[in-house]
Amino acid sequence: MIRALSLAAALALLPVSAAVAQEAKTSAEVQLEAAAARFEKKMEEFGERAEAIQDDDALDETTKGLRVAALWSEYQPHVAAFTGVAAQQAGEIAQQALAEMDIEAVVTEALAGVAPMVQGLAVNGAWAHPDPDQMVTYGLMTDYAVGESLDAVDALNDAFGAPIAPPAPPAPPAEPARI
Repeated sequence: MIRALSLAAALALLPVSAAVAQEAKTSAEVQLEAAAARFEKKMEEFGERAEAIQDDDALDETTKGLRVAALWSEYQPHVAAFTGVAAQQAGEIAQQALAEMDIEAVVTEALAGVAPMVQGLAVNGAWAHPDPDQMVTYGLMTDYAVGESLDAVDALNDAFGAPIAPPAPPAPPAEPARI
C-alpha cells in the first residue's frame, strides 16, 4: 500500500518533472528528489517492519493488525512531511514549466488535429442530411422523454398529495434547413 502511495505521488509529478527535464534542475526539483529519496527509504523500512510483523506466527491476526496500525502511526509524519514538500515543490516546478511553455502553440497544435474531425462530422454526420425517418425517430424520442417527465410529476403529486403543475410539452421540432 505504501509503495503504491509513493508510486502514485511519483507518477503524478512525473509529467511536470519531464517537462523541465531538458534544462538544469531547479532547486525545487532537487529538493523534491531529495525528499522522495528520504521518503522511499522510510517506506522501504516500514514495509520490512510490517512484513516482519505479518510473518510472526506467534501473533494472531488481530494483534498483527494492531501492531501494523501502530507502526503506521509511527510513519505517518513521514508521509505528511513528504506530501507537504511534494505539494510545495510541485507547484513551483509547474509554475516554471508553465512560464516556459508556449500555450498558444500548444492550443494551435491541438486544434489543428481536431479541426478536420469536426469538419468531417459537420459535413458527413447524420444531422447534416436529415431524412424523414430520422425526424420520426427524433419525435418518438422527444415524446418518450416528455412522457417520462409527466410520469415523474404525477408520481410527485401522488407522493406529496399536492398537485404540481406539469411543464408544458415542448413544441415539435421545426423542419431543418436543407444545405
